[in-house]
Amino acid sequence: MAAQKSYRLRVVGLVQGVGFRVATQQKALGLGLKGWVCNRSDGAVEVSVAGQKISVEQLIMWLWRGPPAARVEVVHVMDTLEEETIILPASFEIL
Repeated sequence: MAAQKSYRLRVVGLVQGVGFRVATQQKALGLGLKGWVCNRSDGAVEVSVAGQKISVEQLIMWLWRGPPAARVEVVHVMDTLEEETIILPASFEIL
């Protein structure tokens, strides 16, 4: 079985109003990941993601670029989550 990873991330920059959540959901679903993405009141986007380590790493690399209209300044890893301590949706949702 492949190694599993879970993270909570905060993406900062021009990331709201540019299709970031929808694009993140599409990318995550394409990678077979579960979790969620939402806008934060501070203008950032928050992502909680779990899945095979290589797929999670691919999503994190993609988050540094985002969709074409986005201008990502930084991706903060807020937490490394333990699989047993998180409850994520069966798929990848926009909250």
